[in-house]
Amino acid sequence: MLSAVREWLFGAGELAPHGFCLLWEPGLIWLYAVSDTVIALAYFSIPLALIVVGRRRSDLVFRPLLWLFAAFILLCGATHWLDVITLWTPLYGLQGLVKAATAFASIFTSFALWWALPRFLALPSAAQLRAANAELRASQEQLAHAQKMEALGQLTGGIAHDFNNLLQVITGSLGVIERLIARGRGEEIAPALASIKKASNTAASLISRMLSFSRRQTLLPRVIDPDKLVAGLEELLHRTLGPEIALDLRLADGRRSIVCDASQLESALLNLAINARDAMPEGGVLRIATADMRLDADELEPDMDPGDYVEIEVTDTGLGMSEDVLGRAFEPFFTTKRVGQGTGLGLSQIYGFVKQSGGFVRIASAPGEGTSVRIYLPAYELPADLVDEEEPSAERPELSSSGHRGKTLIVEDQAEVRSQIVGALHEMGCTVLEAGDGTAGLKIVESAAPLDLLITDVGLPGINGRQLAEAARGAQPDLPILFITGYADKSLETLRLGPNAEVLRKPFALDELVLKARTLLKQTASAQ
Repeated sequence: MLSAVREWLFGAGELAPHGFCLLWEPGLIWLYAVSDTVIALAYFSIPLALIVVGRRRSDLVFRPLLWLFAAFILLCGATHWLDVITLWTPLYGLQGLVKAATAFASIFTSFALWWALPRFLALPSAAQLRAANAELRASQEQLAHAQKMEALGQLTGGIAHDFNNLLQVITGSLGVIERLIARGRGEEIAPALASIKKASNTAASLISRMLSFSRRQTLLPRVIDPDKLVAGLEELLHRTLGPEIALDLRLADGRRSIVCDASQLESALLNLAINARDAMPEGGVLRIATADMRLDADELEPDMDPGDYVEIEVTDTGLGMSEDVLGRAFEPFFTTKRVGQGTGLGLSQIYGFVKQSGGFVRIASAPGEGTSVRIYLPAYELPADLVDEEEPSAERPELSSSGHRGKTLIVEDQAEVRSQIVGALHEMGCTVLEAGDGTAGLKIVESAAPLDLLITDVGLPGINGRQLAEAARGAQPDLPILFITGYADKSLETLRLGPNAEVLRKPFALDELVLKARTLLKQTASAQ
């Protein structure tokens, strides 16, 4: 049986090869041979390409039809290859078998193609895809706008709630003061004044946190050894955490320094410690670790540059956060604490401060597994003598009002604020010149006698405070300058303070202003 099949497929028998039909005409023989060979090679290459596409694009909708096409075209190539062979060898049985397989494959391919034709026609065209993408972008923009408005509403509601409470304290206390004065009991207003002062300080802290989140707070960056900074907080952290929580400091003693506002970094670490304490009501362990790291592009946030970073890790063994809470952890005014126990600005303040300092924050948490917050700040290799040292305590200089009188220019666009500053400077014995905007201040700088001190707001109409200071320094290179500001706009982004320049954040106490002014005037007197 097998031998008969083999003879039928491969036996020549008494059949003549196809070349006999062509009378062995060389031109016709080679025309047929070359043409069928080229067609066969082309047919063999097409299914190979389809196989590569099918293996690499597993997402194709019509993959089975692709394989069917590949088989059909492969068989077509085989028939042309056998056409070449049968020119000289009459293997007509094998050729007929391959043609039958080709016919069978063609029937299935044709049926599959007509069956899939409605689905083919339903596929979107390039124009339809562009229109769909445009609609998708529009819907995404609408969703983003709705989310932004929701976040803005949450932020506005949180601000309104907290400030209404603070304004109520101030308004109520002022009413108490008015009634006491009207009754001749002015000596009893001290508690009401204390309430006003406390509410004002709370409002200032709230504003500072919101500016931190928006990355618009006024920072005073300097070179910091992160290990020394964390070690210096150890005693305060122990007092904050209490005896039930163990503090585990793992400082790397690395050679890298960071450049940021030391007080803001200390505040960030204390905020994280307080959050960790609240998450460990039964006690636990708080670990603070530092490490020098080199991060590649795939390990960074999209807007960060690869390079050297210092990692400050704060990890607790507390209750942890669910996925939903974790996703909203950095939202302003979002808190899981009971009313009155948290403002919801702690983590958002940390996020804004770190981003404004050129770094980024990562947070990981799971219910029952604690929380880990990692702060990454750009690292620098700086000489040891440039790294921050213990600053001397800010003692009030004992200067008599007659000892260091000086001519001072105050430039402030808010009339009430300017009046308060002018009054404080008059009490110091200073000769005071005042201007309500940068342009008026510049005229005084260019026309008046040399100054002993310039006090200027940064956000001025017209010429801003930094531009005014640069003009004043052009005339008097060593002129002491005190910048006062409550908002870090573009004019302060690259500001580097010299030894005779200071920044005072609004709101400030007049005693603080007087202290800085006296210190700067003392420097002027010492240089003369």
